[in-house]
Amino acid sequence: MMLVAMSSDFLSTDLSPLWISLKTAGLATIATFLIGTGAAYRMLGYRGRWKSLIEGMLIAPLILPPTVVGFLLLLLFGKNGPLGKLMQSFDFTIVFTWYAAVITAIVVSFPLMYKTALGAFEQIDSSLLQVARTLGASERRIFCQILLPLAIPGLAAGITLAFARALGEFGATLMLAGNIPGQTQTMPMAIYFAVEAGAMGEAWLWAIAIITLSLSGLMIVNLWQQRHEQKRQRSQVELLEANEPVNRGGKSTEPAQLEYQLGYSVANQIKPLLHTRQVGLFVDIEKQVSNFKLDTAFTAQQENLGILGGSGSGKSMTLRCIAGVETPTQGRIVLNGRTLFDADQQINLPSHKRNVSLVFQNYALFPHLTVAQNIAFGLQRLPKSQRRQRVAQQLALVQMQGLGDRYPHQLSGGQQQRVALARALATEPEVLLLDEPFSALDTYLRSQMERQLLATLATYRGITLFVTHNLEEAYRICETLMVMSGGKAIAYDSKHQIFEHPQTVRIAQLTGCKNFSRAVVQGASLVEATDWGITLQVLEAIPDRLTDVGIRAHQVSITTHPDSDNTYPCWLAATSETPHRMTLFLKFNGIPTDAQDYHVQAEVFQEKWHTIKDQPFPWSVRLDPARLILMVDR
Repeated sequence: MMLVAMSSDFLSTDLSPLWISLKTAGLATIATFLIGTGAAYRMLGYRGRWKSLIEGMLIAPLILPPTVVGFLLLLLFGKNGPLGKLMQSFDFTIVFTWYAAVITAIVVSFPLMYKTALGAFEQIDSSLLQVARTLGASERRIFCQILLPLAIPGLAAGITLAFARALGEFGATLMLAGNIPGQTQTMPMAIYFAVEAGAMGEAWLWAIAIITLSLSGLMIVNLWQQRHEQKRQRSQVELLEANEPVNRGGKSTEPAQLEYQLGYSVANQIKPLLHTRQVGLFVDIEKQVSNFKLDTAFTAQQENLGILGGSGSGKSMTLRCIAGVETPTQGRIVLNGRTLFDADQQINLPSHKRNVSLVFQNYALFPHLTVAQNIAFGLQRLPKSQRRQRVAQQLALVQMQGLGDRYPHQLSGGQQQRVALARALATEPEVLLLDEPFSALDTYLRSQMERQLLATLATYRGITLFVTHNLEEAYRICETLMVMSGGKAIAYDSKHQIFEHPQTVRIAQLTGCKNFSRAVVQGASLVEATDWGITLQVLEAIPDRLTDVGIRAHQVSITTHPDSDNTYPCWLAATSETPHRMTLFLKFNGIPTDAQDYHVQAEVFQEKWHTIKDQPFPWSVRLDPARLILMVDR
């Protein structure tokens, strides 16, 4: 009976509230999407002092009672309000028109769109935006081609919520637009006045209409999001690291591989011919953050400069300042005579104008773009034919031919790393910044990618800064090293000088030395290692302010000649095993009391360990005078 009554009511009911509601909510949703998305983008990177106040004002309509919102809008648009008076001069009014219903719907639904859009933007990896800037993209292009596409699922949810909120708005609309049948009466108002008149069938009709429209929108968005994710998962090819090419020795006859071999073998002869002008990067910057201060200065010419240091030493921050991703507090950055940053002259070129490429630890590939589109992202200024040619060249350079149509999630970690490198080099940057590019790879892939990088950089004509905390990696890739600690560059020299003659304990620690003792000069070539309780003969000239002596673990030798120079009896306190090496914790001139009672660490291969482990104590340990490190401070 109830359904029959509702059907009868539907046939006899004026449907204008439905059309007015759809028109009002539709226009409000369009306006809310544009305004809310724009506001979210502006607030995304805003860090000013007024951020909390602005945020509060933007979301106020969400927490204020609708009647309060309507009252404030009435004060604003009424005949005595500032906007009302302005519109009266044009013989136009807002109050009690359907325009008022649209305005109230926009105001009350805006916070939902804004907060949803802001949340969607904040979930996007910030390194994607930063790398886009270093590839020459303007902020408008980043917004249109990176932020919006990646935020589509969140924005779709925001649009749906905003539409549902606009569709159900009542209190503010009643105060500003009134309840004029056929003009401003929306479905919520029709429900209210139908209940007041006792027409429950009509009230049920409009209530069901609103529920159906709102829930349908939410269900459509949820289904779309689920299918979008399922489609992405179905397209994902399980290319794990095991699918990386295995180097089984021998020479490849592939053109790309021949190019690598040729480029790598004659790199030092080619590079001088590639440059007709002197290149150089001058950096002298300071940057103060909450609990850290970067204060570093160096000059890099056409070379592979390795930046070595522990976590939090300022390595990555230095690269980000050079790329323009971060802004120093003071100082200058000059590249090939062109000032990128100068605090005194208030020069700060944006990232897209610096011609500097940055490869992040996580590669920061654009997930919604194919491999080819990722590489071509920074080449928009080139004609399409040249763009395709450049992409093909870069794919060949990193041995990724035939994979241009795949997406990043369809690649293994090593392949993603190569795409990131190809994308960075495609723009022909003057400086290539590599921020621990192998940190996400396993041991085998690190070795493969390291060789790939060396081959690729052999023909690169710019300056490379390679940040790492891996000592062996830095030694193999870079000829010159800068060691950083506490935000400062504490050493800058050739890799041989840095590793063989570190000047301080901190530099020695960061370059892998594990054995230190305070030292006292005993003669022209004698030093007492007070922490070890032994006196050592040295070959290196003793510095005037000697404070410490050290030796690397792999240079501590166990000998069968106890009468050799710098040889002392020792006992084994503990061991630590790896597949190929043993670390021995040794104590001089006495039996250790526990595993922590030792003086030095020695590293030996497993084969050596098997020959000495059953020998009776004490063993004889020699500290080669030529391998001792003399340091001037801690």
